Amino acid sequence: MQMGYTSVILLLGVLSAILVPLLWPDPDAPDLPDMWWGRGKMPSDISKFPKDNTAIRPFTVNIKNETLQDLNQRLDNARLPEPLDNVQFQYGFHSKYLKKVIDYWRNEYDWRKEERKLNQYPQFLTQIEGIDVHFLHIKPAIKNSKTRVIPLMLLHGWPGSVVEFYKIIPLLTTPSENRDFVFEVICPSIPGYGFSEAPHQPGFSIADAGRVFVKLMARLNFQKFYLQGGDWGGAISMVISSVYPENVLGVHFNFVPIHGGFANKMKHLIGIFFPSLVADTPAQQRHLFSPFMEKVYYLLRETGYAHIQGTKPDTVGTGVNDSPAGLAAYILEKFSTWTNKEYVNLADGGLTKKFTLDELLTNVMVYWVTNSITSSMRFYKETMSERIQNYKFERLPVTVPTGIALFPNEIIMTPKNIAKHQYRNIIQYTDMPRGGHFAAFEEPKLLADDIWKFVEKVRTIKLFKLEK
Repeated sequence: MQMGYTSVILLLGVLSAILVPLLWPDPDAPDLPDMWWGRGKMPSDISKFPKDNTAIRPFTVNIKNETLQDLNQRLDNARLPEPLDNVQFQYGFHSKYLKKVIDYWRNEYDWRKEERKLNQYPQFLTQIEGIDVHFLHIKPAIKNSKTRVIPLMLLHGWPGSVVEFYKIIPLLTTPSENRDFVFEVICPSIPGYGFSEAPHQPGFSIADAGRVFVKLMARLNFQKFYLQGGDWGGAISMVISSVYPENVLGVHFNFVPIHGGFANKMKHLIGIFFPSLVADTPAQQRHLFSPFMEKVYYLLRETGYAHIQGTKPDTVGTGVNDSPAGLAAYILEKFSTWTNKEYVNLADGGLTKKFTLDELLTNVMVYWVTNSITSSMRFYKETMSERIQNYKFERLPVTVPTGIALFPNEIIMTPKNIAKHQYRNIIQYTDMPRGGHFAAFEEPKLLADDIWKFVEKVRTIKLFKLEK
């Protein structure tokens, strides 16, 4: 009976691989029309959209003392729940350790020192579609005139920010005698995150972020560029690569957005019974399918936030926007379990195994001082909307050169066998020796090395007459 059932599953998998491309051919890339996200009533006629101020204005982080004084008062008056006995992070952020974090934040953390660190790289604002977009722009110091400077856009996710990239930037912008090229790095803050203005109209999603960032690069005179992203940054990179392939020299992911087309669903079904036919390595087999229900429970446990933020972001946002203690717990819990799921069994959530409290709190502060946690959550609801589902991004092929760095503690692993359905030109696929979801923040050297190798490979094979 069991053999008959598994044979049917295998047969369905084979048939899906043959029939899906015939019955459901690749859709055409959607047209992503210009939008306007400024204040007031949105004009119905695109020709009546207010003109953007296209100036690129220098920006410096300089938070008012009143904001910091208000933060201290709120930290002094934090009201924490009574914790359960004999648990660590299994119920979320443990309030006993949160008290220590608050004490450090209030008495030892130096925002002005961290502010100076944030300002070590040039930052700018420019208005696109009615809102100010914040970005870092780091140009390499070139000593050899023959060194080719290549634009690379790094894209963050949630609950991260451009803070994640501060350790990897020098690894990408420092020339080497062993290479004939170096990167010029652009790191935008997603609108609604950190120092980018939040959209004032409903609807801003990964599609809109992709269009806005292509406009940003054009404004900086980059018609062709490389992309790197994880989390939402990976999803936005997927949109840009599939809708604007003429602008993309290559795309590199540390988290691969896979939206579950029919063929991929069939492969996951097959993998439950025959993991080796789907997953590329024994580690991937264990991560994805062994035991299967344990994996399902893990995903349910780690993705509940996405359902809340994808449906009622303003409700939960109001609570954490008003309480720095709540905000820290909500954000830092992700830097525990998404770095290593086993950290739930540690009293401190393993937070300082890969990061310092200063680094983690600076990322939290970017959300706090900009009042942006709720607008960042809305990105989930907008991306899960019917409008975005109708674009069928999950079926749009990505044909530009693609590199994938698979970190073993990532929330979801994507075997090459599954990724190749959407990403048709994977030229590099690396199983990383360690690391989790926040790759640039946690393992900057590993990620930087993989990006260098990927771009070297793309340039060597000269696909699509690159860099013309």
